[in-house]
Order: sequence, then structure tokens, then C-alpha cells
Amino acid sequence: MSGRAAVVLAGGKGSRMKSDLPKVLVPVHGRAMIHYVLDALDAGNIERIIVVVGFRGDLVREELSQRGNVEFAEQKEQLGTGHAVQMCCEALAGHVGSVLVLAGDSPMVQTSSLQAVFAEFERRQPACLLGTLTHENPAGLGRILRDADGEFAGIVEHNDATPQQREINEVNMSTYLFDGPHLLWALSRLSNDNAQGEYYLTDCPAILKAAGHYIVAAPVLQACEALSINTPEQLKSVEDALDAMNQNRETTD
Repeated sequence: MSGRAAVVLAGGKGSRMKSDLPKVLVPVHGRAMIHYVLDALDAGNIERIIVVVGFRGDLVREELSQRGNVEFAEQKEQLGTGHAVQMCCEALAGHVGSVLVLAGDSPMVQTSSLQAVFAEFERRQPACLLGTLTHENPAGLGRILRDADGEFAGIVEHNDATPQQREINEVNMSTYLFDGPHLLWALSRLSNDNAQGEYYLTDCPAILKAAGHYIVAAPVLQACEALSINTPEQLKSVEDALDAMNQNRETTD
């Protein structure tokens, strides 16, 4: 199979949202937040969408039952983002096109950004492309490291970063576009040799780079896409941002 596929991570709990729903089903303006992500993918001409469910996955399946182009993979244990994508390996076996991986709790994702990610991927032909952005206040986010030539050198998480690295404003937003076979190869080599005992998708670009493959970090995402939802306060911020964007569109139209 060729063409564009996407993996949407949707297995997490909404405990910090003070909800017993899967996080992706927490409503944003009365609509489960994962629908905003899937709408952006549909508008971006993604042929296959695989949603990875976990906590109360039956509710996610029911919510998305009317979306005809969605497949499901199940993550029975919460063993990290890399483990979640590993649950899609069987579905992606034989896929020779590109595979976009993004979070289902990112309702601010913009179709124009996804199109820019695909355009850069097709132009530069890497094994993996990370969509990044510049953030005025990057505290808590993974920083993008570049070498002397400006090429991707790695990701350093905030807690592991040196004071100098914390001055970097280019951040990883967990939006990855992989060549399908290279993704499966990297997933097969993931290790959980870390303090949390989890498999991290962020390790895949480093695995591919260490094997001599070309990795690109492209700062093509928009500032609004840095807005995440982990608390009721952040939910309010996202809803306000969506209102502002809708008002701007109405004014432009």
C-alpha cells in the first residue's frame, strides 16, 4: 500500500481534566476534541487513519463509529507513545507510503500545517520529518538540537536540558511524518531502558539518524498549535483561541 496514512494517539486518560472520559473525548465547544484532529486529517487528504485506543477505548470507538475512514488499534497497556505506535505495526505492514503520527488531544492542529509538513517531506525525502515551531515560552517542552550546519541533531527534554539548551525556542510538538518502512524498522529497535520503563516515539528519529538516515526538523507549525489541553484552564484557552480564529475567518470572508 502506498499513499498517506496517519496514526492518531488516543489512548490516554483525562484525569487531569477531572473527567472519567478518555482525554480525546473531553468536549471542546461541545464536541469531542479528537474530531478536530480528524477533520484536519480529512481536509489534508489522508487516505488511511488508524486511531490507537486504550483507556475506555470502547467509548472512543463508539464516538467515531460514523467516521467511515477510521481504523482502530488497541493499546492494552500504557507503555509509552512508541508502544502505542507499535500497536499499528500489523496494520502498517506493507505500507510503503508516508505515515503521519500525531496526538488525538491536539484540537488546534491546522490543515495548512499538515500540508506544509507533507510538502517538506516530499521535497526533502527524509526517513523522518519532525514538525516544529518556535515558542516564546518553551518551558516544559522538548528542544530541537541542530548541528553546525543547521541540520537536526536530536531532541532534549526540558528536564534533561542544560541551561544553554533551555534557551532554545524551537520545540518538538509530537508531529512526526515517517517513511513507512523506516518507521517500522525504528519501532522494532525501540528500548524501554529508561526511568519510566516506557517506549518513546521520540527515540525513533535518533535511532534512524544513528543508522545513517536523513532526519529533518521543519519549523512549519503555527504558534496556535502549541496550545495543549491538560487542565480545565487550558481547555478554556483553546476554546477562546478557536473563537478568535472563527471571528477572524468571518471578518476575512
